[in-house]
Amino acid sequence: MQCEVPRTADAEQPANGNDPALPRQSRTDRSKQREPILIVNADDWALSVPATNRILECVRAGVVSSVSAMVFMRDSERAAELAREHTIHSGIHLNLTCGFTAPNLPQRLQDHQQRTAAFLRFRRFSRGHFNPLLARSFDYAVKAQMEEFERLYGARPARVDGHHNMHLCANVLVQDLLPRQAVVRRIESFAAGEKSAMERLYRRMLDRLLARRYRMPDYFFALLPMEAARIHRIVELARTSTVELGTHPADDSEYAFLMNGGLADPGANVGIAQGYGLCASEAGKPAAAIARRAGRSA
Repeated sequence: MQCEVPRTADAEQPANGNDPALPRQSRTDRSKQREPILIVNADDWALSVPATNRILECVRAGVVSSVSAMVFMRDSERAAELAREHTIHSGIHLNLTCGFTAPNLPQRLQDHQQRTAAFLRFRRFSRGHFNPLLARSFDYAVKAQMEEFERLYGARPARVDGHHNMHLCANVLVQDLLPRQAVVRRIESFAAGEKSAMERLYRRMLDRLLARRYRMPDYFFALLPMEAARIHRIVELARTSTVELGTHPADDSEYAFLMNGGLADPGANVGIAQGYGLCASEAGKPAAAIARRAGRSA
């Protein structure tokens, strides 16, 4: 099974870098005033040569803070070299849903990953169901990617998210496959009234579980849809909280939006972070607690 690569125009050759371990914040650090910043993270680093090149352009332009790197892909080796060369903060983008494209991969790895992909893509709610019959496959696929990231980037990943957000699927969480105290992307935040009561309950339970095990930003949003009012609210939120905004610059519309200054909001006076760091005092708290203070549901 192959991944869909977003439509993209030809791009020039890219650059790369390494993600240092993120230090845990002290109480003193948390209490300090900080400049309002928005973390803009580009997913799918190494998915393909055009995708990597587009992301590199955005990093060099200062409109992307950090990247989430895929391993066992055709561009993974080159992307890792570029990340080291350009000191790009890189976390791992776990891939459990689409085929690896690097040449000469072990058949065992491909078999296990194909089993996880077939299950997770079978129907919409598969991610919420623990499948004991696939426990070995999930364990193998996740650990193999963690080890490959360490080989390529010289360190275990200090930050984890997932292709199609499958790092939060039931098998990964029940089997406790993510490194404790890593920075983990939380479930996407949303405004009050956008989800059903059952969905809100599920998300609160998931947030509490994640907060006990991992460090997280206060909020996570996808860049799409790029509506002016929505983007303004996200940027405003970054004045007082740690906000991660996920983007896919391989997509023509997202790339154009970023490179044309779509996140610039003079009224909010919020800058784009250069690198990925949790610096708000509430980073890692369950989203429900932050949501009550901000008058939102998460």
